[in-house]
Amino acid sequence: MTGRPVVGITTYLEQSAWGVWDQPAAVLPALYVTAVSAAGAVPVLLPPQPVGDPHALLARLDGLVLAGGPDIEPARYAAAPDPHTGTARPQRDAWELALTEAALVRDLPVLGICRGLQVLNVLRGGTLVQHLPDRTGDRTHQIARATFHRREVRIATDSLVGRILGPRAEVLCYHHQAVDELGAGLRAVAHSSDGMVEAIEVPGARFAIGLQWHPEADPADPRIFRSFVNALEEKPA
Repeated sequence: MTGRPVVGITTYLEQSAWGVWDQPAAVLPALYVTAVSAAGAVPVLLPPQPVGDPHALLARLDGLVLAGGPDIEPARYAAAPDPHTGTARPQRDAWELALTEAALVRDLPVLGICRGLQVLNVLRGGTLVQHLPDRTGDRTHQIARATFHRREVRIATDSLVGRILGPRAEVLCYHHQAVDELGAGLRAVAHSSDGMVEAIEVPGARFAIGLQWHPEADPADPRIFRSFVNALEEKPA
């Protein structure tokens, strides 16, 4: 592993069962670890914890992946909770918001996936649609429990995501929330057929994108993770 860039991946902190044990645990689908490793980097897990100084931690990393997970607490974007919004994870929210803010200050490459996109948007003062079926009238973004659904997104060709994937891509979706009001300084660069935002970027950053879909679940298309890892070795401007 000598010389390979090191990528931190945020994780869940949930009650979990394995073997004879049933207790709180830091967990993450192995798909994330495999995708980062296959792209040429060393994955390191970052479970929710007291924030402390995020810069001290990020100084040891070459990039940050914000993994998918539970809904962000609506109070963080000044909204009352919808009945469909899941139980809040305030420690994880605080942890990931602090890491993301520090990473952007340091121009550290950031890849936000599903919830990770939403963290980036909320950090910049944006808001979320708390339950997409109430907005779109259907369940095409999350067709069934624990089931990824492939659908097409349209991508701006002059964006970083567009340069990686082209003007259209078939992607794996599983989400019931999405961007409503876009955060300050962000650009929406991909949309689904119903007009919902599917990808955002931070213009001018070395690599800072959020994807509402799940590229880690599609190992046949490694372009996002390869581009992310390639950016780790570029020198900041």
